[in-house]
Amino acid sequence: MDNVSVTESIGELPHGRPPQTEFDTGLDYPRLGSVTFRRGTLTENQQALFDEWWPRLGVVLENTEDEQHIDYDEWFGRAGHPTVVEIGSGTGTSTSAMAPLEADTNVIAVELYKPGLAKLLGSVVRGGIENIRMVRGDGVEVLARMIAPESLDGVRIFFPDPWPKARHHKRRIIQSGTLNLIATRLKPGGVLHVATDHADYAEWIDELVNVEPMLEYKGWPWENAPILTNRQVITKFEGKGLDKEHVIREYLWEKKNE
Repeated sequence: MDNVSVTESIGELPHGRPPQTEFDTGLDYPRLGSVTFRRGTLTENQQALFDEWWPRLGVVLENTEDEQHIDYDEWFGRAGHPTVVEIGSGTGTSTSAMAPLEADTNVIAVELYKPGLAKLLGSVVRGGIENIRMVRGDGVEVLARMIAPESLDGVRIFFPDPWPKARHHKRRIIQSGTLNLIATRLKPGGVLHVATDHADYAEWIDELVNVEPMLEYKGWPWENAPILTNRQVITKFEGKGLDKEHVIREYLWEKKNE
């Protein structure tokens, strides 16, 4: 394989639509449907940085139904540290701002959009941030196939796509099935943190706060939360929402001990 082919393959999603896990819980899950993944392009400097650092700091969800459980201790090069997964990290603005404040925590950022991951990677490298790793893939599939049951101390979903049209509501990531899946991946006492500035989506979430028996809804704020819940900085999408005077709603759940 020549150098060009190697470069192009780094961080690229496998060809074809990835397998979608078939859940047998009878609950609702977001389905990818006919969504087209945005490819995007990297600048020359971003590509060079990506080529150098992605093999160590990032992985791609493989196009297989087999489990691909991440060994956190091996990947982060340290043992016994709490681990948090952020689903839909975007350009990583809040991810890179929060990580230095929780240096004892392993942070795994999950995102489909390669330019967003490239921006986060740049922040990680330039800032010398050592506790962030990245996965390129669909959030639900990463949780289902790459994250071992009861292995996480936290899951974050900040400003997920609201899919505002009624016919697209089934694509929203916050569903009864997703909440169940997250609950199975959290350790007892683990925390789920969701934020949205979309009023209709907030109403949707309001209807689901108590739907998952394994999660206890804690509301917002929760002073005794065992993980960092102050997002520190305004994300790009949050900033756009504030410009339009949107109200930001935040939600916290705790995985029950029983």
